[in-house]
Amino acid sequence: MALPRLRALLPGSPSTLLWRIFLLVAILMLASVAVWSAIFSHFDQASRGRQTAQTVVSLINLTRTALLNADPALRKDLLLDLATLEGIRIYPAEDDDKTTPLEDTAVLRRVMEDVRLQLGAETRFAASWEGLPGFWVSFRIQGDDPAGIGDFWLMLPVERVIRPHALEWMWWGAAALSLAMLGAYMIVSRLNRPLKAMAAAARTVGRGEVPPRLSESGPTELADLAHAFNQMSHDLQQLDADRALILAGVSHDLRTPLARLRLGVEMSGADPADVDAMVSDIEDMDRIIGQFLEFSRTDGGEALAPVDLAELADELSALYARRGFPLAVRTNGASVAQARPHALRRAVTNLIENALNYAGGPPDLETGNEGGRPLIRVLDRGPGIPASETDRVKRPFTRLESARTDTKGSGLGLAIVDRIVRGQQGEFRLAPREGGGLAACIVLQPAPKS
Repeated sequence: MALPRLRALLPGSPSTLLWRIFLLVAILMLASVAVWSAIFSHFDQASRGRQTAQTVVSLINLTRTALLNADPALRKDLLLDLATLEGIRIYPAEDDDKTTPLEDTAVLRRVMEDVRLQLGAETRFAASWEGLPGFWVSFRIQGDDPAGIGDFWLMLPVERVIRPHALEWMWWGAAALSLAMLGAYMIVSRLNRPLKAMAAAARTVGRGEVPPRLSESGPTELADLAHAFNQMSHDLQQLDADRALILAGVSHDLRTPLARLRLGVEMSGADPADVDAMVSDIEDMDRIIGQFLEFSRTDGGEALAPVDLAELADELSALYARRGFPLAVRTNGASVAQARPHALRRAVTNLIENALNYAGGPPDLETGNEGGRPLIRVLDRGPGIPASETDRVKRPFTRLESARTDTKGSGLGLAIVDRIVRGQQGEFRLAPREGGGLAACIVLQPAPKS
C-alpha cells in the first residue's frame, strides 16, 4: 500500500529500481552532508567568533598604544604606515557619521559581543563609513594630552574578519558529493544489469521460448537468483518435452484402435444413419487428440522468416474455396510480418475453422497495418463473444456455453492460437465486430527491411 501512496504523492517519481535506489542514496548523502555541515558550522561559529574578536581587540589595543606613545609630529606617518603595510585605517569618529550596520549573522554577533566585553559597551560597529566599505570598529583614546583624547574608527579589510574561502569549500564539497553519487550510480547500475537480463529472460519464457542461460557471476544473492532461474528454465523445458512425449505416445496408442473401430463400424452392416453418427464421433475424438498434440507443440524448430500476410490470406481463401467455403479477402496496404510460417498458418486456420463451426458461414479475411505492425483479421457474423469473456476464452479447456460452445470440442482452439501468436512476440485480440459477430485479430512484428 505504501508504493501507490508514494506514486500519488510524487506522480513524477521514477519507476525503475536503478533510479529509485540512486535517488534514495543521493538523498541520504545530501542529508548526511547537510547534517555534518550544520554540526560543523554550529561548533565552528563560537571558536571563530572568539578568535576574530580577539584579533580585533588586539589590533585596537596595539593601535591605541602606538598612537599614545608616538611623537605627535610622527602620528601622521604612523597612520600612513598602518594603512599601507597592514591595511588598517584610522579616522576620527563623530556622532553624525554615516554608517551601515553589519550583517546579522551568528559569527558577527559573537564578535561584537566579545569585543564590547573587552573594549566597552559604547563600542560601535559598521559595514561602511561615509561610503567606504570594510569592517569598522570604534574605540576611544584617553591620555594625558587633552588634544589626543577622542573617539576614532578603525577599519579592517573584510577578509581579515569574514572567511573569504567559504565558496571554495562549497565547491570542494560539491565535487566530493558528485564523486560519491557517481560511485553510487555505478554500484546500483551493476546490480540493475542482471535484473534486466532476468526480466528479459522471464518474458522469453512467457512467450514459450527457451531463454539464454543467465550469468551466475556477481554478488552471492544475484548469483543464487540467476542459478535458481536457470534451473527453473531447464525444468520447464524438461516438463514440456515430457508432456509432448506423453501426448505423442497417447496419440499413437489411441489412434490405432480408433482406426480399427471405424473400420469395424463401417463394415458392421448397421443402419447407414447410425454408421454415419458413430463415424462422426470417432472423427471428433481423432480431432480432439490432434488438438492436444497441437497445443503441446512448441515452435518445432521452425525459424522466424518474412511472411506476406496478404499472400497467406489469398492462399487460404483459395484452399477453402475448393472445399466450398469462399472467403472474402480485403488487403489494406503492405503487411509483411516476421513469423514462423507453418505455425502462423495453423493459427489462422484454427480461427477460420472456429468461424465455420460456430458462426454459420465462412468468415472474411482482412490484412493491413496497425501502428507499423502487420496484422490479419478473421471476421465472422456469428453470435460473437461478450467483451468481458474475451480474455477467459483464450485459456485452455475454456468454453463459452451460451454463445460459441461445441460440447464435442476440447476447448483448446483459441488457446492454441494465443500460444502460437505469443511465441512469435505478437498479440492476439478478440473483439465484437461492428454490425454483429466476432473480430479475431493477430498482430505481429514487422519483418526487418532488407
